[in-house]
Amino acid sequence: MDGKKFLFGKYEMGRLLGKGTFAKVYYGKQLITSECVAIKVIKKDQLKTEWMMEQIKREISVMRLVRHPNIVELKEVMATKTKIYFVMEYVRGGELFAKVAKGRLKEDVARKYFQQLISAVDFCHSRGVYHRDLKPENLLVDENENLKISDFGLSALPEHLRNDAFFTRSVELRPI
Repeated sequence: MDGKKFLFGKYEMGRLLGKGTFAKVYYGKQLITSECVAIKVIKKDQLKTEWMMEQIKREISVMRLVRHPNIVELKEVMATKTKIYFVMEYVRGGELFAKVAKGRLKEDVARKYFQQLISAVDFCHSRGVYHRDLKPENLLVDENENLKISDFGLSALPEHLRNDAFFTRSVELRPI
C-alpha cells in the first residue's frame, strides 16, 4: 500500500482541511465517481457524555432534514467501533472568514452572500431547525461564489429548545 487511507472501500481520504474541538475534516474522493467530498471524523472516545452523543445524532438528523442549495449536503454517515464519519459535499472555495480577512467584499458580492444566507436560514426555520452557530467560519463559498452554511453541531429542533441551557435566556424588562 502506498500510504493512502481508504474508508470502507468507498472513499480515499486525503489532506486535513481543518479541525475543531471534537472533529477533524479531511479532503476525500469517492473511488467510483471521483467526486470530491469532505469527510468529518469524530473519535467516539471524545464524546464523553450522553449529551454529546445525542448532539451528534441531532446533527445527523438536522443535516438530513435541510437539503438546500446554500447548505452543505450530508451525503452519508458511516461508523466503526472508534470513529464516526460524516461524508459531505466538498466546498472548494473555503470559509467566508478567509475571504473577509483579505479585505472588504464588494457590495454586490456581499449582497449576494447575504441573500443566500437569508434564503438558507429561512429554509431551516421553516423546517423547525435552528443553527445557533452562524459565523463566518461556518459559512463556506464554493467555486461559483455561492455561499453554503456548514457545521450544524450546535443546531436544535423545537423539541430540543425547551430544555436547552444553551438556548434558554432570561430577559428582565426595565422601564427606561
